Amino acid sequence: MAIRNRRIAVVLFQLGGPDTLEAIEPFLFNLFSDPDIIDFPFARLGRKALAKLISTTRAKKVQHHYAAIGGGSPIRRFTELQARALERALGESGLEARCFVAMRYWHPFTAEAIAGLRAADCAEVVLLPLYPQYSSTTTGSSLHEWQRLFAEDLPVHTVRNFYRHRLYLDALVERIGEALDRFPRPAEAELVFSAHSVPQAAIEKGDPYQREIEETVELLIERGGWRNHRHLCYQSKVGASKWLQPSLHATLRELARARAREVCVVPVSFVSDHVETLGEIDHEARQEAASLGIAQFEMTAGLNDSPVFIAALASLVAGALRVPGRADVYDPRPVSCSAAAD
Repeated sequence: MAIRNRRIAVVLFQLGGPDTLEAIEPFLFNLFSDPDIIDFPFARLGRKALAKLISTTRAKKVQHHYAAIGGGSPIRRFTELQARALERALGESGLEARCFVAMRYWHPFTAEAIAGLRAADCAEVVLLPLYPQYSSTTTGSSLHEWQRLFAEDLPVHTVRNFYRHRLYLDALVERIGEALDRFPRPAEAELVFSAHSVPQAAIEKGDPYQREIEETVELLIERGGWRNHRHLCYQSKVGASKWLQPSLHATLRELARARAREVCVVPVSFVSDHVETLGEIDHEARQEAASLGIAQFEMTAGLNDSPVFIAALASLVAGALRVPGRADVYDPRPVSCSAAAD
C-alpha cells in the first residue's frame, strides 16, 4: 500500500561541475557571479567583471585537476546515480516519487529541474540539498536560486542539513573503515578530515558551517570508536580573502614535520567524488604527501550511491513529509534564507 496517493517530487541540489575542459571557465564564471559567494559594497556594479577576472585566472590553475580525472567532473554522473537509486528506494517503501537534479553552476541547472518537475505533474515537493552541513554559500545559494525561479502553488518541504543523521554517519563510518583497512596498522594512521573551505566573513556573519563540520567529526569519531590521532582541515580556497584554516596542504606539511608515515584523508563535507576529492586530494595531495616522505596515503571513497547513504536520503525524504515513524530525521528549524521551508 502506498504511503501517499500522490506523486512526490524530490529535488537534489548540488554545486555541479564542468563536464569538459572547455566548460571550466564558464562554470567558474557562474560560480563567482553568485551574490552568495561574492558580496561586497557596490557588488552589483563590479561582480560580473570580477567574476570574469577570477574565472579566467582560476581556470588555468585548476585545468590540470580536471585533466587528471578524465577531462571533466563526474559529479553530474554520480548525482544522477544517487537520484535514480533514491527513486527506487522510495518506490520500494511505497512512495511514488520522481527525483530531479538541480545543479547551481552547470547543467542541469535549477531551471531545468523545475521544467522536469512541471512535466511530471507532481503534487508535493521535497527540497534535498546534498550538502550535509548548512552554509549560506551552498545550501543557502541553492535555495535562493530555487526561490527566484519556482512559482508553482505546491506544498514544499526543505531539508536544512543532515550531518547528524545516523545513516549518513554510518555510511561515512563504513567508508572510513574500508580505507583504514588498507593500512598495515590501521590504528596508527593519522585521520585527516578535509572539508571544503568557505570565507571567514561568512562565518563571522553567523554561518553555522564551521560548527557543523566540527560536530560532524566528533560524531564520526564517537560512532567509529577510533583512537587514531585526528586532524581537521579545509581545502579549495579561492582568492586573497581569509577562508577557514588550516589548509590541507599546511596539515600535510605539519604531519610530515612530526614524522607521520601513514595518512588517511576523509573528505567530510562531500557526498560524491568530484574534482575536490579525485583531483585535489587523491592526485595533488597524494603527490605532495609522497614528496614530504609520507609512506602511505589513502583517501576514503565518496559516498556516491552507497546503499547506506541512499537509505539515509530516503529516510530524510520520508521525514520531511512527516511519514509516521520517520519524522525524527527531519530538522524542523527554519531556513532563514528560504521562504519555501516548511
